[in-house]
Amino acid sequence: MGTFVTTEHEGAVALVTIDNPPMNALSSALLEELEAELAGLDADAATRAIVLLGAGERAFVAGADIKEFPALREAGGSEGGAARGLHSVGRRMDAAHTPFVAAIKGYCLGGGLELAMCCDVRICADDAKLGQPEIKLGLIPGGGGTQRLPRLVGLGRANLLNLGGEFIDAETAYAWGLVEQVVPRDELVAAATTVAAGFAERSPHAVAVIRELARTTRDLSLEEGLRREADAFRRCLMSEDGQEGVAAFVEKREPRFTGR
Repeated sequence: MGTFVTTEHEGAVALVTIDNPPMNALSSALLEELEAELAGLDADAATRAIVLLGAGERAFVAGADIKEFPALREAGGSEGGAARGLHSVGRRMDAAHTPFVAAIKGYCLGGGLELAMCCDVRICADDAKLGQPEIKLGLIPGGGGTQRLPRLVGLGRANLLNLGGEFIDAETAYAWGLVEQVVPRDELVAAATTVAAGFAERSPHAVAVIRELARTTRDLSLEEGLRREADAFRRCLMSEDGQEGVAAFVEKREPRFTGR
């Protein structure tokens, strides 16, 4: 077991819990441990989906560990702190083959929301509060909030959160497209695990290709995006998983995907 991160498995789904009382602040040490844990799980062929959870009852993650900021300032910001750590974790998640699901409850603020936005899907408890309050400290979101948030909710809504620093509730987050489902608090883990288990049943090869396309084509022209999609479709069709999926459909049986 790690100092800040623990993992349990439910079949092919890894449940990764961030635990840093009282509200799971993202310290530099925690982020290093989280990145290493996610890298190990992504390299494990038996793990086909990952759910990120926050320990305790109060928060998914309430933000970066602000106690580290004075030392960071004394170092002239050269250490990067949680912002650089979040960028590193985000890059690792972007490059992963494995899909990620965030299970959000309570407070999901600052670096916590930035971490959730690194996931492919966000499942949200009905009591959640989400926001980017860094502006209230005279700072900006430094772990991806100025970049990932507009891509999810649009520039105006991102500016409303980033410039104002106020929180939104779960229903607003759902209406804006920031989260994909809202469920009662006591159903959160089950709902997130169910979504992840659905991903885990699919071809790991095809899942990885979809994640790659989503990451690499969003800023391209439609024509170039469609060209890359067609190339990716051919790769999947020629893969072992593609051949198995087609054969299973014709033979009216469940496919047995291997990720190749």
